[in-house]
Amino acid sequence: MKYYLIAGEASGDLHGSNLMKGLAAKDPQAEFRFWGGDLMQAAVPQAQMVRHYRDGAVMGLTDVLAKARILLGNVDCCKKDILAWRPDVVILIDYPGFNFKIARFAHENGFKVFYYIAPKTWASREKRNARLKAWADRLFIIFPFEKDYFGSRGIPYSYQGNPLIDAVDGHEFRRPVDGRYIALLAGSRKGEISRMMPVCMEVADLLGQQIVIAGAPARSKEDYEKYIGNRKNVHLLFDRTYDILKYADAAIINSGTASLEAALIGTPQVVCWSTGALTMWAIRHIFRIEKRIKYISLGNLILDRPVFRELIQEEFNTAGVFAELRRITEDSAYRAKMKEGYRDIREALGGSGASEAIAEEMIARLKGQIS
Repeated sequence: MKYYLIAGEASGDLHGSNLMKGLAAKDPQAEFRFWGGDLMQAAVPQAQMVRHYRDGAVMGLTDVLAKARILLGNVDCCKKDILAWRPDVVILIDYPGFNFKIARFAHENGFKVFYYIAPKTWASREKRNARLKAWADRLFIIFPFEKDYFGSRGIPYSYQGNPLIDAVDGHEFRRPVDGRYIALLAGSRKGEISRMMPVCMEVADLLGQQIVIAGAPARSKEDYEKYIGNRKNVHLLFDRTYDILKYADAAIINSGTASLEAALIGTPQVVCWSTGALTMWAIRHIFRIEKRIKYISLGNLILDRPVFRELIQEEFNTAGVFAELRRITEDSAYRAKMKEGYRDIREALGGSGASEAIAEEMIARLKGQIS
């Protein structure tokens, strides 16, 4: 069968790569065409990449407005490509701003649509659920707290566990540098990096110990080096994220998939997040996200309790990050309690084998073996 996948950011590339491996294992005749990244390409080398996600990644309202013409051009390109290739299914991976447009198009043109990694309608834009129900044949979710939410809204869904467990447990860890260090994961987008790095470099100066930055897959050295300057205690490494997390005393993490990966690996962490003033105003006054959900980190959301600290917007400052790192590294009871929470997160997500189980179900549905 022919599978057309669309991922628009680094986390989608990771999940898409694991899904492609599963589909290829269960369907030896599988053909792939995709929008994604290097991980998806490496998963199935013969697959055809249409566009790399770094060419269209945006963060916040300001970035969306600035790149509106490019995004609209990508949507048109994608629609034409789907019509030309005629896949058996279009698999949309998160990235709702783009993928909802493609979901409607694909559905109206008679293509089967699977939505993998649910849009976070439980946090904001709940009206999107009606479109999700109308345009997607099946929603494949990866977080247990989403079952009741989407089920109560009449959206057909499947839950087979979380594929990050397989990604983490299947990794062969190797120490990235000698000596003790703090890990820094500053996000995958330029906007995230530009807000994280100045504060974190001030923290590096206060700590006076090694900081190892895990460079995001779609970013370059130049994205980080202008902030690092001539600091001798700050090191930048690419393609070693899991290794960097594994051996770190603690990690400073921009909220996202990385915070859950750190929890599964077992790295004590503080999550830091900020955005532009316009986007934050919209979050607080239009979308009212802060009133709908208590936490921004997946690990805390899964357990509905604060397993690790989140420093958001005004709280994300040099003094706050420095104090939290000191507590993590010096207070053994605090660190032990965090790791106990990590065990609860892993247990809540279920066991291994999610990617293959999801792939197997997708194939069965396409063959009509499951209604």
